[in-house]
Amino acid sequence: MTSPIPFGAPMREQFLIDPNFKNLNHGSYGTYPKAIQTVLRQFQSEAEARPDVFGRITRAQGIDESRRALADLVKVPVNECVLVKNATTGVNLVLRNLVYQPGDVIIYFDTVYGAVEYGLVALTESTPVQTRKVQYQLPIRHDELVRRFQDVVRSTRAEGLNVRVAVFDTVVSMPGIRFPFERLTEICREEGILSVIDGAHGIGHMPLDLGTLQPDFFTSNCHKWLYTPRGCALLYVPLRNQHHIRTTFPTSWGFIPASSDSTPPKAGKSAFERLFEWTSTTDDTPYLCIPAALHFRQTICGGEDAIYTYLETLANQAADSVAAALGTETMQEPGLQDGEACRLRQCGMTTVRLPIRVVDGAKSVRETEHGAEVPGDMVPVVRDWFLRVLVEEFGTFVPVFVHGGWLWTRLSAQVYLERGDFEWLGGVLRACCQRVAREIVSSVKL
Repeated sequence: MTSPIPFGAPMREQFLIDPNFKNLNHGSYGTYPKAIQTVLRQFQSEAEARPDVFGRITRAQGIDESRRALADLVKVPVNECVLVKNATTGVNLVLRNLVYQPGDVIIYFDTVYGAVEYGLVALTESTPVQTRKVQYQLPIRHDELVRRFQDVVRSTRAEGLNVRVAVFDTVVSMPGIRFPFERLTEICREEGILSVIDGAHGIGHMPLDLGTLQPDFFTSNCHKWLYTPRGCALLYVPLRNQHHIRTTFPTSWGFIPASSDSTPPKAGKSAFERLFEWTSTTDDTPYLCIPAALHFRQTICGGEDAIYTYLETLANQAADSVAAALGTETMQEPGLQDGEACRLRQCGMTTVRLPIRVVDGAKSVRETEHGAEVPGDMVPVVRDWFLRVLVEEFGTFVPVFVHGGWLWTRLSAQVYLERGDFEWLGGVLRACCQRVAREIVSSVKL
C-alpha cells in the first residue's frame, strides 16, 4: 500500500497546477491530480478507439461503479444515487420536475448561489409557484438563521399560501461559510416542506451521512472537492421522492410518461435509475473517474477524515493570518465566547474583510489610511482591478465581492496548500488595498 504523502508543498507535485501559479481559489472550479488525468485520458482514448463498445457497454458499467462508490461514501443505497453535470443542474432538475399549484411557495435564502436564484426567477415566470426570501446579513449565528427561516414559513402560511419547497446550501459560495443545513433539513421534515439542498461544496469537503440526514433532494459537485474532472456531480433522491422526477434536461431516452407505473421493480434498475443512464451524447468520462479519485484520497492523502481535518484547520489558519495582515476581521458569529466553536468557519473555506468600504452615493474612489472607500457603482471596476493585478503581477487569484457594505475575499484551503501560502497572500492583499484607490482614480482620469 502506498504511504500517504504529507499535505502542503509535497502534495503539490501530485497535481497539475502551474508551479508559477498559487491556486488559492480551489472552491470555484476544483482541480484534480495527475493520476486522475491519466485515468480520464485512458477512458477518452477508449471512447474513440471503440465508440460503440464504450458508449453501449463500458460507459454504463463505469457509471454504475461510480454510483456505488458515491453511495458508499454518503451512506445511502445505490438506487437513490445518479450522476449529473453539476449542482446547478441538479437543483434545477429537481425544481423543474416538481408540479406546482397556485399558492405554492419556494423559500430560499439571501446568500443563495446566483445561478440558482435566476433559476427560481425563471420558474416563477413559467409556473404558478411563488418565492419568498429569508433576509439577513452575515455574519449571523446559525440559530438566528434558523429562526428567520421559521419566521418566513409562518408569515407565508399566514398569507394563506402553501410552503412547498425550501432551497438551501451546505456551504455558501460567497461569503464562504458553513450553513445550518442539518437543522434546516429537520425543520423541513417536521413542517412537511420538501428540502432541496444545494451541496455544491459538499462531497469531498466535509463528512456527509445522507442516510441519517434524510433530505428530500440533495446534489453535490464531485469536481470541486472530490478531485474528479469537470463536470461531475451527485444527485441523491430517496425512493420516497423518485416519483417526482420524470425527466432529465434535456428530456431524453429515459423519460417517464405520467401514465407510467413508478413502482420500483423488485429486481433490476428502476425507471429513476434508467432515466439518467443516457441523457445526451456528451463526454461522460469524468463520471467514470470517481473510483480513481476516491482511491487517490485513500492511498495518497490518507483517507477522508485526514482531508476534512486538514481543510478546516488550514482554512481557519489562513483566515486568521490574512485578517491580521490586513488589520481587519474574519467572518464569524458575533459575540463568540471563549471556547465557543465558530460554526460558520467549520469548513474548508473562510472569508476575510478587506479594508475597503462600499459607500452608496459617493462620487469617486477615495483612499483611506489603510485601504479605500468606493462608490457602489464602482465595485465592478474594483473587482476587475483585483483580478488583473492578482493574476498578472502575483500569479494567483482570490475572489473579491461585496457584502454588508464592505469588500471581502474568500479563501479556499486544499491539501496542496499550506499556511505559508496564505501568509504570502496576506502581504499581497495588503499591498493591493494600499494601491487600489490611487490606481483606479488614475485610470479613470486617463
